[in-house]
Amino acid sequence: MGDEFMMIEIERGRALGLLFSAFSLSVTANAHAEAADALDAVLVTATRTPEAIDDALASVTVLDRATIEARQSVSLQELLRGEAGIEIANNGGLGKESAIFVRGTESDHVLVLVDGIPLGSATVGSTAFQYLPVSEIDHIEIVRGPRSSLYGSDAIGGVIQIFTRRGAGNAAPSLDYSVGSHGFQQVDGGVSGSTGGLSYAASGGYQTTNGYDSCLGAPYVSPSQPGGGCYTNVPYDDRYRNASASARVAYALSDDAQVELFGLRSSGATDFHSDYQNREYFVQQVAGASASWSPVDPLRLQIRVGQSRDQETDVAVGLAVNPQSPVPPGIIDTVRATGTFQADWKLAPGQTVTVGSDYLRDRIDSDTQYALTARRDTGVFGEYDAAFGPQHLTLSARHDDNQQFGGKTTGGAAWGYRLSDSVRLMASYASAFKAPTFNELYYPYYGTPTLRPESSHSVEFGLDGRDRGIDWSVHAYRTRITDLIETDPNTFTAINVNRSEIRGVETQATRKFGEWSTGVTATWTDPRNRSDGFNDGNLLPRRAQWTGRVELSRLWSKGTLTGRYWVSGRSFDDPANAQRLGGYSTLDLLATWQLTGALALEGKLANVFDRQYQTALYYPQDGRNYLVSLRYTPGAAR
Repeated sequence: MGDEFMMIEIERGRALGLLFSAFSLSVTANAHAEAADALDAVLVTATRTPEAIDDALASVTVLDRATIEARQSVSLQELLRGEAGIEIANNGGLGKESAIFVRGTESDHVLVLVDGIPLGSATVGSTAFQYLPVSEIDHIEIVRGPRSSLYGSDAIGGVIQIFTRRGAGNAAPSLDYSVGSHGFQQVDGGVSGSTGGLSYAASGGYQTTNGYDSCLGAPYVSPSQPGGGCYTNVPYDDRYRNASASARVAYALSDDAQVELFGLRSSGATDFHSDYQNREYFVQQVAGASASWSPVDPLRLQIRVGQSRDQETDVAVGLAVNPQSPVPPGIIDTVRATGTFQADWKLAPGQTVTVGSDYLRDRIDSDTQYALTARRDTGVFGEYDAAFGPQHLTLSARHDDNQQFGGKTTGGAAWGYRLSDSVRLMASYASAFKAPTFNELYYPYYGTPTLRPESSHSVEFGLDGRDRGIDWSVHAYRTRITDLIETDPNTFTAINVNRSEIRGVETQATRKFGEWSTGVTATWTDPRNRSDGFNDGNLLPRRAQWTGRVELSRLWSKGTLTGRYWVSGRSFDDPANAQRLGGYSTLDLLATWQLTGALALEGKLANVFDRQYQTALYYPQDGRNYLVSLRYTPGAAR
């Protein structure tokens, strides 16, 4: 089985106390990025137009390439772990199903964009974060809070936009090689640069691990012993392979016009525990083109077209599958075709009006019979952004015409006021919605064709500041969701829950002092079912009420040492709050050493104290593990 697998893939309580003690000693609450230098960067996701991070009327985080490399993360879920307002549930290690919850909302309430193209499955509604390669990412923008008034369906909890590698300056090659626990190996290489009006970047990588026994599932015995997890417990390691590549070419036709082509592809296979199918072959792919033009100075026109693909094929291999329960392969191939037109008009200094339209068409090809296999959504949106002295105002509205559910209008308003040069107050209100997925509507024995779209209303208050080397931010919010879609515990079918309420506070901070730097995030979330039914008042599953991260780094002339402490409170795995997931804390130690101007050695010891914990019931997370990497970047400034 191992040879076949390789050949195919070659082809393609006290913890919280410690947290808040460190929090009060080092700073008070956070900023918008991991390093002070990143705070001067520009982001586009919050308003669909370029703006300085300091001007964003939202809780935002930007992870640049330097931050991504410093974290030594081997997966996107590891990279995002500990960010304010974000929780992750993982089914047992690399390449295993992962859910990302933003501000306590559902895992399919976060819109994921790759270079402006929506990526996700129309059947399950969420994005397969576990398959997206960190090595192909240039930077990530995280915007917390609803953004349906700009992007339409899905953006109830927020938006995560991933930008692939891009080129600038002289041609710069790169080559990285890593080894680690469980037979982990990874190799990545690429080249990027620019000449004249042309910029380019291309890279590729291959990641492989033997994994570990990732599920301790309990088989079904009787209604009183229903089992759980993967419903089996076999002593096999769950392997994972991922081959990835990305490319981008941009050309400036003039000072006022540019065209761009880009693409990202990730494909491979992952093993998992099951009595039926136990291996999944996957493809995650995005391709697109964009153009921008300023025919007159105050006007900028943009057009973007693209397609994303989420393909998964589940098969049965080896002796881990019950021979009495054979099933054919399961195939789901989701294709999303998108197009966007946008016009930005600067009315006056500090005032911009944005109008545009989005088109999205989902199509499913599957061996599962769906009553409907395609639908489209067309949206028109507008935004007014203005700064008047110390005040900043943003108004947005959008109308979506969904082929199945008709029209849906959402809106938002945000206001900011600079109390001083270093402190700003903000407040906002926004509505959002989420159309039911194809699985929720039509999957056999689960779907309910009469489901209504989910809708939400959110209010938020924030305070951001920068003083005496400390960049900090505190944001409090409340979100009320109507018609939340959940699984009926009696019939195991999708149903609308009439009301849920989520309250939360996010705090972040960074500080640099000499050769030392520190970063802190802390999040309190209270996501409750308010349905007046059986689970009324219960916490929504797999969301801890307290999470946080403390990081301390020391810089030397030839390298760095970093300690990173994670903490999470307890949560529950089920809507009835009967299956408890205990709280946990872990410590990671990281080091880098610049061997030469072009060659760097990195090392990471994760989960130093070998803490045993689960973020999804029956799926253990990795114990103590290590990673050693060599980075070769000739000609690059490090």
